[in-house]
Amino acid sequence: MRVLIADKFEQSGRDGLQSLGCDVVYQPDLKDESLVAAIRQETPDVLVVRGTKVTEPMLEAGPIKLVVRAGAGYNTIDVAAASKRGIYVSNCPGKNAIAVAELAFALILALDRRIADNVIALRHGEWNKKGFSVARGLFGRTLGLIGVGQIGKEMIPRAQAFGMKVVAWSRSLTPERAASLGVEFKSSAKEVAEVADILSLHLALNQETKGLINAEILNAMRPGSYLINTARGEVVDQRALVDAMRTRDLRAGLDVYAQEPTGSTGEFNDEIVQEANLYGTHHIGASTDQAQEAIAAETVRIVKEFKKTGQVPNVINLARQTPATHRLVVRHLDRPGVLAKVLDAIKAEQINVQEMENIVFEGAAAAVARINLDNAPSSQMLDRLRAETTDIIEMNLIELAPR
Repeated sequence: MRVLIADKFEQSGRDGLQSLGCDVVYQPDLKDESLVAAIRQETPDVLVVRGTKVTEPMLEAGPIKLVVRAGAGYNTIDVAAASKRGIYVSNCPGKNAIAVAELAFALILALDRRIADNVIALRHGEWNKKGFSVARGLFGRTLGLIGVGQIGKEMIPRAQAFGMKVVAWSRSLTPERAASLGVEFKSSAKEVAEVADILSLHLALNQETKGLINAEILNAMRPGSYLINTARGEVVDQRALVDAMRTRDLRAGLDVYAQEPTGSTGEFNDEIVQEANLYGTHHIGASTDQAQEAIAAETVRIVKEFKKTGQVPNVINLARQTPATHRLVVRHLDRPGVLAKVLDAIKAEQINVQEMENIVFEGAAAAVARINLDNAPSSQMLDRLRAETTDIIEMNLIELAPR
């Protein structure tokens, strides 16, 4: 199996892939047209990326079967184009959770104690103990979490260690689960914003979360509150955030931005970086040695499982719901050609197979096949199969409940 790594990737991960017997091509500076050319030349089975965008022309350029995003998100990958071509897309969720939570708290503390401004003043030979002695402190403050996935959950014990109260909302959070986590449940993002001294975002980027933190949410925050975003820049309406920073004295600690440079270095002239109330870092949330080693190990695990079994851990682009309306259950003798006859009969009626599995009983004398179909086969076809195929023990058609 040939693996092309098109981003910086830990040596331990490269060694792990080679130990699996993979032919590893490591070209960490590839992007855009150079990556298309490399895929065409190297013909990889697996493409591994971190921040590099994976576009439809790249997926068309070679025989890629699997794209692994060596990180938590996958918004830089054209998932729809991959799905059209039957290419698996996988990621490494949760492996950078501690690193991102640590940075989120670093931004909170930096905002509250104005650490960066302290350092800049000292480097300019200025002493301003009077000005920099003004801080609110975290003890007794309320941290509001928007999103309680792996990273959001890591925020909770850290906040509690600082003596903070935690309130939270996410689409999947229930009052019972909130209680088990030791946080107060809120029924909407706005309700969290209304009571939080610090609002910290931990959402994946998708159509439902893009621009979720809009002017309404930002205006619900108390004047002088802090907004922390270590998730994705696009979950915030950046124009509305700039307005809130100017008119409501909101202070923002951002590791991500709506329009980031595509490379690891370069110019960045977004207007928000000039705001006095911004403390920003360079999308480094996952960039600790611990996190990157964990992500490398998870990437190796994904490729190993795919190479050995054909199955992909953490796959994100398999259909949650297919157009199947009926399931044909066939108990049969485990002999060559039985399922071929069944599938030929299904094809003759212009019915499409959506999902299929065949499970063999102990001793390998018999098996059962479950075949999900997008239409019901005729009773005449089923009767004919039963009559003509003596290797079929029993066959039943089940109508699937709407999902």
